[in-house]
Amino acid sequence: MDSEEFRHWSRMAADWGADYRKTLRDRPVRAQTKPGEIARQIGDVAPETGEAMETIFADFERIIPDGLTHWQHPRFFAYFPANAAPASVIADYLVTSIAAQCMLWQTSPAATELETKVLEWLRLALGLPDGFAGVIQDSASTATLAAVLVMRERALGWKGNGDGLAAHPPVRVYASEQVHTSIDRAIWISGIGEANLVRIPTKGPLNGMDPEALDAAIRTDLAAGLVPAGVIACTGGTSIGACDPIEAVARVVKRHGLYLHVDAAWAGSAMICPEFRTLWQGVDAADSIVFNPHKWLGAQFDCSVQFIRNPEEQVRTLAIQPEYLKTHGHDGIINYSEWSVPLGRRFRALKLWFLLRHHGLEGLRAMIRNHVSWSVELCERLGAEPDFEIVSPPVLSLFSFRHVTAGDSDQHMIALVNAINDDGRIYLTQTRVDGRIAIRFQAGQFEMTHEDAGAAFDVITEIARTLG
Repeated sequence: MDSEEFRHWSRMAADWGADYRKTLRDRPVRAQTKPGEIARQIGDVAPETGEAMETIFADFERIIPDGLTHWQHPRFFAYFPANAAPASVIADYLVTSIAAQCMLWQTSPAATELETKVLEWLRLALGLPDGFAGVIQDSASTATLAAVLVMRERALGWKGNGDGLAAHPPVRVYASEQVHTSIDRAIWISGIGEANLVRIPTKGPLNGMDPEALDAAIRTDLAAGLVPAGVIACTGGTSIGACDPIEAVARVVKRHGLYLHVDAAWAGSAMICPEFRTLWQGVDAADSIVFNPHKWLGAQFDCSVQFIRNPEEQVRTLAIQPEYLKTHGHDGIINYSEWSVPLGRRFRALKLWFLLRHHGLEGLRAMIRNHVSWSVELCERLGAEPDFEIVSPPVLSLFSFRHVTAGDSDQHMIALVNAINDDGRIYLTQTRVDGRIAIRFQAGQFEMTHEDAGAAFDVITEIARTLG
């Protein structure tokens, strides 16, 4: 492909993307295809000779869009959002065209220095104190894994990487049942093992970890000769938005000299609004915090930010410096790959720079405040209906509900969420609360309007009563 062909097809792709965004409201939110339907339209082997871009692009338009669930649809109310504000998409066009490998300062100084600056912007926007330094990870799963590895190494006197875990007593990590499954994976991958992830009971209206039970569990493990390493607290848990009492948890953690990681993957974006910071009060005491701008803040996936109190500990845990990765002749530079599990790094800071400059913090705060307000309003409307019950009240823009009917409640709820999603006008997901199925609703799509929240009420009540 020569430069003029590249220019032509780049424009075609950009035009297609703009048209796609413009027509999203006309599409069903969730893919309506059956298993195997897309695969049957794709060849069984790669072509031996090259094909024309016209043919490839036409096949893309014919086959792929119908098999997509449209995460940028304004009536996407499932999971958590994976927003891609247009300004961040444009930045990612540029990143893709540049195709830089940003693992070291010397491999792209602009990427490293821009990352340092925009993460300082975000630290200030979130109200975090001086002393935290930021790094962009690919996902909260990777950030949490990095934190777990650091807490493991610190607890073992920095000997785990060298000796292996078999040379030491079992390492213990503490979290509630409300944390994301990425914590389980981090425990597996780190070699700590599921048996050493201690689940702490929850209590209170926000389903937060019980600090007294945490303290008791740590003391029990110490008496048994085990090695308590750290606590993973959450703000805005995935199921129903559970929030641990971080200030009280942090006091327990400090008393025992452990490491505290706070998972605020979804809810962290809302902390640019000062009025929501009560949900993570005490976060200043954390050793590590993760939140995902690629969720609610509008950054194109992938873009997860980890703030770290002591980056030297993370570098000590993760950095390997063979001669070919050293930068000679420059002091005081940052090589962010030494703060991460992967060596390779994309130029993720550019989309944050575009996003924050284009919308400004006030524009992003207005969006988040609207989503919270509209979700609370929808919750109140559903709660006022005689055949609906609110299972978990709104935490920011997330709540859960059930449709009350005779017979098997769980079976009916699964049938209801499937019917809603098959209908295509909105997209919801289910969860389990106190052993029973409930349906989650979260408002968070970047271009959602008040009318979209009203449409959700209409669709939910209409389909529920048709089934009931």
